[in-house]
Parts: sequence; C-alpha cells; structure tokens
Amino acid sequence: MRMFVGLGNPGGKYAGNRHNIGFMAVERIAEDHGFAPWRGKFQGKVSEGVLGREKVILLKPDTFMNLSGQSVGEAMRFYKLTPADVVVFHDELDLAPGKVRVKTGGGHAGHNGLRSIHQHIGADYDRVRMGIGHPGHKDRVAGYVLSDFAKAELGWLDDVIRGCSDGAPELAVGDGGKFSNAVALRVAPPRPSTGKKPPADAKAIKADTAPSDDTRSPFEKLRDKFKP
Repeated sequence: MRMFVGLGNPGGKYAGNRHNIGFMAVERIAEDHGFAPWRGKFQGKVSEGVLGREKVILLKPDTFMNLSGQSVGEAMRFYKLTPADVVVFHDELDLAPGKVRVKTGGGHAGHNGLRSIHQHIGADYDRVRMGIGHPGHKDRVAGYVLSDFAKAELGWLDDVIRGCSDGAPELAVGDGGKFSNAVALRVAPPRPSTGKKPPADAKAIKADTAPSDDTRSPFEKLRDKFKP
C-alpha cells in the first residue's frame, strides 16, 4: 500500500494558488483513475483506490500547509505505513515552471509543509517536486506562492497535472523514472516528422484542447475543476 499526499491549503479561496499544486495533482489522479469519493478523515480528506495492482490512499490535509504533518502522521499510523510508503506532491520554488522531479529524502528547503511532515514522520519519504519558479527575491515568496497561477501558466500547469496522473501507476510501484517519462510526454510531447501524420496521442491532446461552447476563461475552468 502507498499513500500519496497532496499539499495545499483548504478552501475555495486557495484553490487556484501556486501553493495548491499538490492538491491539484492528487485530485486529478482520483478523477482519472476512478478513486472513491473524498471523505473527511485524519484532519483531512481521503480517497482510496487502486493504481495497477497497488492499493493507494490519497490524502489532502485540511490543517493548512504549516501543520500538514499532523494529518500525514495520523494517516500513516492508522494504515501502519512507513515513511518509505509515502509520496508527497508539492510546489517547488527551485524548479522552473513545468519541471517535475522525484526525490527521496533530504531537507525541506524552507517549505513549511515539508517542514511539518519532517517533524511528524522524519525525512525518509518520497517527494514529487512540482516546479513553479521563483519570484526573484525571498521577500516576495509568501505572496507569490499564495497567489493564483497566471492565465499564461495554465497550459503547462494542465500538462503537468495530467502527466502526474498518467504516471501515477508507475509511481505507485516505485518506478520514478517511468513516472517522470509520463510527465515529460505531456509537457514536451515528441514532434512528428515532416510530412507524416502525428501520432494518435498527439491528436488526442489536440482534441482535448479544442474550443467548445464553454464561455469560461481558461483559469475559471481550471479553478472550477480543482474546487474541493
């Protein structure tokens, strides 16, 4: 059994924040892979399902970012998991927007959610570091992570979230390389050779972004999709 934890802050006012990209990732996984409805438990919201042959618990702490470890620790003890069974999806200032890296262990780099998790379960858990870029100065970080993604960012954001969902079954069995490949195929799909038809997957992605009668802006669509 594995537990995927998405970090963020609860409530509609935070739903589109950069700090909530972890919530967005696990919500997409739940939607795409037929997980059970979210329910309140462990000071958060939980959804259960199967990825491949692995049972997976999805967790969104409701404690607010700075106390995320309380929820994670409580859930981990209930399911009798070890830190090695836990994967945390979180925003990463030190990676460019659209970049995703998988890491095991290490420091929290000042991320308050990770800091809290360290305090409750230690550092030996896996992380999916989802790049959001840096505002340029440390004094601007708090306002930056608690502001919504800009309209111009929604394209790569949607690709990253979909890629994380595509690769979730590989991540559940501990194959970080194949997970990363799945994300890369969404963020930078291979281009067809000149004069040849694009692959079926490329057609599907293009069709998925085709215009419709929906009058909402791209951001409104994303915000509505990821509302709790």
